Amino acid sequence: MNVVETRGLAKAFRGKRAVDRFDMHVAQGDIYGFVGKNGAGKSTVMKMICGLVAPTEGEIALFGGTRPDGEDSLRIGALIEDPGLLPNLTAYENLMAKALASGIVNAPDRCVETLALVGLGEVGKKKVRGFSLGMKQRLGLALALIGSPDLLLLDEPLNGLDPEGTRAMRNLIVRLNQSLGVTVIISSHVLDQLDRMATRFGVIANGHMVREMTADEVQAECGDSLRVRTADPARTLALLEEALPDATFRAEPDGALVLVGTCDHGAVSRLLRDTDQTVLELSVLKRDIEDYFVELMEGGVHHV
Repeated sequence: MNVVETRGLAKAFRGKRAVDRFDMHVAQGDIYGFVGKNGAGKSTVMKMICGLVAPTEGEIALFGGTRPDGEDSLRIGALIEDPGLLPNLTAYENLMAKALASGIVNAPDRCVETLALVGLGEVGKKKVRGFSLGMKQRLGLALALIGSPDLLLLDEPLNGLDPEGTRAMRNLIVRLNQSLGVTVIISSHVLDQLDRMATRFGVIANGHMVREMTADEVQAECGDSLRVRTADPARTLALLEEALPDATFRAEPDGALVLVGTCDHGAVSRLLRDTDQTVLELSVLKRDIEDYFVELMEGGVHHV
């Protein structure tokens, strides 16, 4: 079941479309890494999903339904842009205000548990105005979690966190997903951290969905690839396709072939030698995941 599905979603501000014909599919149990440049439309999409902004066009289906209803909003927790903290109140008081407004049962105990969950258990009585950016991010996550949501929307939750805090936040998100079954949509510019937790990705550029893919598909395309250039490219391609039927090939402008994803360098070398191919180049290519996503966002990745 798709927890979130959008169809032809659009949002215009003063006649300019920030999101246009946007289709998204988030399955139950996903940690969905939402990737895009600043201004690409990520925050606007998240706001439309949780009901903070009304779409100009298109449909949003939540939790397998045909359209959002009032009860759906109670199943969603969100940390989008500024969490809206009250600086003169303590962390506990901020959380209590949200809990009481949401009708949380046994609110005091729930607030204490949630502060401990996000690593703020020892500072619950401190006023928020003295918090660091990272502590505010944690409190924002606590506000999103206070209602025990089935769907969590997190917009750049790693901002302001040091390496230890980033690791703790990442582990918490994974634990919420695996232990409690919370579906998570998370945007982040820290792509190496996103890669460590996401099970599925969506890439947005200029308000359009460029591509959705599983984590396994990303790893296959970002794994080590093999570049092969011989004196007879057509014959080499035929031999490799016969020997490696499950491999993906990409043709380069100079006639070279790239075997996408990790492959056995030695096996390819032996095949070329045994079939008397004149090898001009045989090299391993390593691809950085950041480069891969940047190319996708700029429309530069082509698939065979």
